[in-house]
Amino acid sequence: MAALNLKGITKIYPHSGDQKKARKKAGEPEKKTNLQVTDKGVIAVQSFDLNIADKEFIVLVGPSGCGKSTTLRMVAGLEEISGGELYIDGKLMNDVEPKNRDIAMVFQSYALYPHMTVYENMAFPLKLRKVAKDEIDKRVKEAAAILDITQFLDRKPKALSGGQRQRVAIGRAIVREPKVLLMDEPLSNLDAKLRNQMRAEIIKLRQKINTTFIYVTHDQTEAMTLGDRIVIMKDGWIQQIGTPQEVFDHPANIFVAGFIGMPQMNFFDARLTQEGGRYLVSVGGCKVELSQEKQAALAARKVPAQAITLGVRPSHMVLAKEPGNTLSATVEVAEMMGSEVHFHANAEGRDVVVIVPTMDATGEHIDTFHTGDKLNLTFGGSVCHVFGQDGKNLEF
Repeated sequence: MAALNLKGITKIYPHSGDQKKARKKAGEPEKKTNLQVTDKGVIAVQSFDLNIADKEFIVLVGPSGCGKSTTLRMVAGLEEISGGELYIDGKLMNDVEPKNRDIAMVFQSYALYPHMTVYENMAFPLKLRKVAKDEIDKRVKEAAAILDITQFLDRKPKALSGGQRQRVAIGRAIVREPKVLLMDEPLSNLDAKLRNQMRAEIIKLRQKINTTFIYVTHDQTEAMTLGDRIVIMKDGWIQQIGTPQEVFDHPANIFVAGFIGMPQMNFFDARLTQEGGRYLVSVGGCKVELSQEKQAALAARKVPAQAITLGVRPSHMVLAKEPGNTLSATVEVAEMMGSEVHFHANAEGRDVVVIVPTMDATGEHIDTFHTGDKLNLTFGGSVCHVFGQDGKNLEF
């Protein structure tokens, strides 16, 4: 129930005195790091700009150390903002205490009080705010019903499973009816089956409560299934902001293309050429004309012929029956996934993955391949992703 505006948010962790002294005394080159290091310190988050609409579900996703949790903690008030401005419903929040921001946070570690029952854990934040006893009872029972944990209200955390504990932690956050609900990798401690169940529970929860969500994860599956929009981060910088479909179909650079999608996108050293005013990509013995949409995008930017990195997703690679304008690959590993097989192969010196169904449309089993077998691969012009030498998508 709140709109947020993050304007140029920056977080700098200053050097400690010992670090400065040791570096100067030793006279050694600085340790290599992906984060920018200045005289002021290590920049964990750089110029983070994002407008979040009321009731929107935003997911911050990226590898470890990219700055996503730091950004979340700055929104919560648990980390000081080094630069930039944070607004909630138009009010500047940089110097407002966490308790006065009307924000609730769900932590990765659950952070439940072991000596309290589930009911007492959920009621605790309301007791601190001196909410009336009848109101506390009403809110706790409503939240328990939403999360399907009513039967556990008299139990203590040690008597609950991981998924049940996580529901209690979420319940404790939502009883406050916060304007913004922050979730910091809440499912990372759960096993794969429980993660899938809880992901569905969070989607249902979002439909039942009217609040703005900011969710942090390193799992791109969670990002794709939960978020209205995804913010992909790397080394403290925003790489791309968009809906899950936009990010999947139109990655801004090689990092986003490789990070979003499972298995990750295949990349080839290729060339972008022009013939008769049309753009084509050529790799190995395969030459493919790009789709009309991509032709228009490249022509609008007057992109010249050049060496490129070509990206094609494993699900978009097609097996050709005969060689001829195809890419030759050699199978190295075959992973049986049930309804499909993931072939790990070598093509043009690159490791690639090809997804092949185990049955055709009529239900007949498709002949499979084995280690050492040759594959003839092709792909359509609409599924090619063209990246320049700087790693950026040449279409925009």
